[in-house]
Amino acid sequence: MTKLTGPQGPKPSRNSTSRYGVYGFLIIAAIFFCIPLYIMVVTSLKGMPEIRLGDLFALPGDPSFAAWTKAWSEACTGVQCDGIQGGFWNSIKISVPSVAISIAIGAINGYALSFWRFKGANVLFGVLLFGAFVPFQVVIFPIIIFFREIGIYGSLLGIILVHTAFGMPIMTLLFRNYFSSLPEELFKAARVDGAGFWQIFFQIMMPLAIPVTVVAVILQTTGIWNDYLLGLIFAGRENLPMTVQLNNIVSATFGVREYNVNMAATILTAMVPLAIYLFSGKYFVRGIAAGAVKG
Repeated sequence: MTKLTGPQGPKPSRNSTSRYGVYGFLIIAAIFFCIPLYIMVVTSLKGMPEIRLGDLFALPGDPSFAAWTKAWSEACTGVQCDGIQGGFWNSIKISVPSVAISIAIGAINGYALSFWRFKGANVLFGVLLFGAFVPFQVVIFPIIIFFREIGIYGSLLGIILVHTAFGMPIMTLLFRNYFSSLPEELFKAARVDGAGFWQIFFQIMMPLAIPVTVVAVILQTTGIWNDYLLGLIFAGRENLPMTVQLNNIVSATFGVREYNVNMAATILTAMVPLAIYLFSGKYFVRGIAAGAVKG
């Protein structure tokens, strides 16, 4: 009888020099990337006399959230001085339908291109893949003309359609690669049982696609929320997103430049993407590990 043998040699030490080196590098990197956020937070809590002293790293002597209140409800974003709250709700109105529609269309496209493989599917997938890498700056003007002719330029519907169209190629690629990694026997068994296109999609594929759906929600939400150029061009004056109103606050050239208000407005604008990454970061990693970016 052959005796089983395990790994040979001394047990790896948990306190090796290389381990301390990795920890040291990670700590230094974390500190480096947290410095801008620290400066923004402490500056937003200071008054202007304290800011004028020029000590960026000093803690606020008399912390106050007055700058946050002013940034939210009183700061001037152009001719109006009602803060950045209007932009927040505009970003919600733009992001929610744009994310939902682009993910829904991307999931259906990915499912059809993975399992049904109709005639010309590879050509269509190539065209969609090409669209994912075309800089949107080169097609902005034709889209403006088209939207103007059909009467939706400068409207909420217009900006939602733009974000949906630009997000659909990468969403299709994401779901197509994920569905391709699933066992084809699931699809064939469902077909043998008489399930149709939509039954297989809703009852089998989408429950299995939760990890990649989480990845898609994170990517689309952060991308659309942080967008500036498309919102400025297509949203119209009544629907300007939060990023555009933030730019109007920090680039104002009249009056006193209130750095504490600017910092508070910047943090408020970045709060939603930060919260998404903080609370769903582990699901993002799981989605990638489950095959979201394979293929």
